[in-house]
Amino acid sequence: MLTYPQIDSVAFQVGPLAVRWYGLMYMAGFICAYGMILKLVKKSKLDVSHETIADLLFACVLGVVLGGRLGYVLFYNGAFYWHNPQEALYLWQGGMSFHGGLSGVIVAAVWFIRKHRLPMGQLADILVISSCYGLFFGRIGNFINGELWGRITTVPWAMIFPGGGSFPRHPSQLYEAALEGPIMLLLLWLIYRRQLKPWSVFCAFITLYALFRFAIEFVRQPDVQLGVLSSGLTMGQMLSMPMIVGGVTGLIFLNWNKNS
Repeated sequence: MLTYPQIDSVAFQVGPLAVRWYGLMYMAGFICAYGMILKLVKKSKLDVSHETIADLLFACVLGVVLGGRLGYVLFYNGAFYWHNPQEALYLWQGGMSFHGGLSGVIVAAVWFIRKHRLPMGQLADILVISSCYGLFFGRIGNFINGELWGRITTVPWAMIFPGGGSFPRHPSQLYEAALEGPIMLLLLWLIYRRQLKPWSVFCAFITLYALFRFAIEFVRQPDVQLGVLSSGLTMGQMLSMPMIVGGVTGLIFLNWNKNS
């Protein structure tokens, strides 16, 4: 069994301002994503300025944060926030839904790209590749916060998490960090290099994330307020199933006849 590193959630403090690791992880993800977007825009020879990319990323950041928090409030803990609405603003306590964040960033990106008349399909493919950085650092933030731990297990790398009881558990946050970060980044990059039709990488991202999330849910502890649903699946698995269907359908539809 491995020892869970007791990391203070506050990275450093300047007077009354406490800077938390959770926020720093998101910042690191956005900085890396910005660099990747610049690189891929240049490689694709798109006529988009650095300023426009920065504004697009800012819109996506707002979409991720607002959509992710709203999705968590609605899908995962609606009863609690109904009685404690002010705590929906306590982002430093964690509690973000990927599916809500994805919806939020899609709305923000579509609005921005349409407003500036940019090539939507090509930018969508670029944005999802760069998002792997944010997903990776976000899961590391979950690990530092000691949240979203896995189910009880006897594997040699199990950990006892603060708040997770006295039994060793899967470090499922690290599994997700690896799958949603470097592994998915590599797979999307290989697909991107094949120069398929616009939106193909986006559909591949939707499919891969949903497959990874569906699998991880078998070793991730279900949310205590929800548990396993009557279907025998978790909320994360239920929300991922339409993504798998939609992503695979999109890939087939776009590339059924490459010469068309």
